[in-house]
Amino acid sequence: MCDSSPASSLGDRLPQTGIDVDEGRPTQAHDDSSERPPRPLLMVDIDGVISLFGGGGGSAGAASEPGDASASRTRTDGIFRAIDGIPHFLSLAAAAHLLSLAEDFDLVWASGWEEKAEEYLPHLLGLPAGLPFLRFDRRRGAGRSIDGHWKLGAIDAYAGGRPLAWIDDAFDESCHAWAEARPAPTLLVETDPSLGVTSRESWLLAEWARAPTRPQVDVPS
Repeated sequence: MCDSSPASSLGDRLPQTGIDVDEGRPTQAHDDSSERPPRPLLMVDIDGVISLFGGGGGSAGAASEPGDASASRTRTDGIFRAIDGIPHFLSLAAAAHLLSLAEDFDLVWASGWEEKAEEYLPHLLGLPAGLPFLRFDRRRGAGRSIDGHWKLGAIDAYAGGRPLAWIDDAFDESCHAWAEARPAPTLLVETDPSLGVTSRESWLLAEWARAPTRPQVDVPS
């Protein structure tokens, strides 16, 4: 799907230094960072991407209320946790994929969780603390905004002209139309909400981010 290229080696990404033979001091080699594509944003949904529907194959109802001694229950593949009284199964595999993608993207929470992403996900899943998050205008009505999908206005305003990828489990036609119309490279990757971010989505995103020329692509779930 993506017209992408293999990732460059770590050595290719670091500026090279040498010794000025005449002066005997370190010199900086040519820095070609201005010639590389700008680092893209990754807009990250949570429900259906990290918090899996159906409890990741288990019983989400097993999570207990926050404040209870057993409010978090860990399995080998994730954590059951009640957040604001709503049970969630938080995928450890999805968190690991996002940590890997942070090497190629600037991550931004694009979820109805808003500030709760920062409140819960770093200490529960080991995700980076201090990531930016978007706020959404809920007065526009359930699920819609003047731009179509309820997240589009906030995402478009935050991204400006930067390249971006967006991973979510619930795109609609307005999302695809918006992505196609953006002048900057844009990638939409849709997840299966019962699986969230898997190696498939992680690979597609990383390949796109590392490609010399990033295409406009929609990736269905």
